[in-house]
Amino acid sequence: MYEPKWDDYRAVICRDGEDTSIWSRQGKDLSRYFPDLIAAAAAQLPPSCVLDGEAVVWSGERLDFSALQQRLGTSAKAMMSLARQVPAHFVAFDLLAVAGHDIRDQPLHVRRQLLKELAKDWTEVLELSPVTNDLETAARWFEELPATGIEGLVIKGADQPYQGGQLQWLKVKHRETIEVVCAAVLGPITRPEAIVAGLPINGELRIVGRSAPLKPAAAKALGARLHPPAGTHPWPERIKSTTLDRFNPGQEDTPLTLIQPVVIEVSADTAWSGDSFRHPLRFLRHRPELDPADIHAPATGTGRG
Repeated sequence: MYEPKWDDYRAVICRDGEDTSIWSRQGKDLSRYFPDLIAAAAAQLPPSCVLDGEAVVWSGERLDFSALQQRLGTSAKAMMSLARQVPAHFVAFDLLAVAGHDIRDQPLHVRRQLLKELAKDWTEVLELSPVTNDLETAARWFEELPATGIEGLVIKGADQPYQGGQLQWLKVKHRETIEVVCAAVLGPITRPEAIVAGLPINGELRIVGRSAPLKPAAAKALGARLHPPAGTHPWPERIKSTTLDRFNPGQEDTPLTLIQPVVIEVSADTAWSGDSFRHPLRFLRHRPELDPADIHAPATGTGRG
């Protein structure tokens, strides 16, 4: 069974009697951040059921992760206003309990059929994630849906019981090759540990992400081509760690090794918010024949599948 790979906030909606709550995969109560989803679930789900899925926010015809993150930084007083202005949706892809019965030991195709029946009368706030058994349809989704911000596909066994997906599911990300401006690295200039990627946004070169750790051979080859900056540099020597990893707010500042800007070709998935990459990039090669001044930020994509 092939499904879109959503990349927003994995969450579980629980209807425990008349109470409704939303929980993260790590066990954090997210209920106060999604009053609109709580209201929709309370109105449309029967008591004693549990849904697994993703909390998402659409901006026009594309997923907007930045708008979703804004929920976690908004005060309780302002949350209802934000929810009205930028509503969230819950995309359900599994049913874990219904009518008070734990059905996690049932095969996926059985759980899916029960979920489909449950979703017949949902409004658009609660959505049913699409699924197909047809390989050609899945291949078309893989090529077309990244324009909406969906990362790729999740491939699941129709006869599998539910175990949370960590070891069961095959996840295939759609990746594209792009050029970025590298104006700093992590680690020494002669043996960089990772590149720090930049792109021109609103007239300035902004840090938009980092690469995964470089392999030793790549680090040695790239380090031989890097040089200290000549003149004024657009970036500071230390930055907040959340600039490179927004999920680690408690870390100390990250020191940068500034270099003369060069163009690097990288492989990136679809998690581009319009001003940053949420996931590490994959270093491919140095592009000395390209001028950093000619590099442009990627489009955010159009069209909702």
